[in-house]
Amino acid sequence: MEKRICTITIIVMDREQAHNVNQLLSGFGDKIIGRLGIPYKERGISIISVVVESTTDDIGELTGKLGQMSGIKVKSLIV
Repeated sequence: MEKRICTITIIVMDREQAHNVNQLLSGFGDKIIGRLGIPYKERGISIISVVVESTTDDIGELTGKLGQMSGIKVKSLIV
């Protein structure tokens, strides 16, 4: 299957989920090209931007698992 480039934006609204998000991303670490995390203290959220190179199946698995977490919003763009 062909590998694609994808950007994933994750908004963590429930700080207690941060550990779970980091643990999940670590499991996909071999597919991650880069990652940027921005704590937005004034709003009480964190924004994580991740660039991934992988198959659409793997990208779907990652974003699907993130989307199932409470207090997490996720969007992706695949090219």
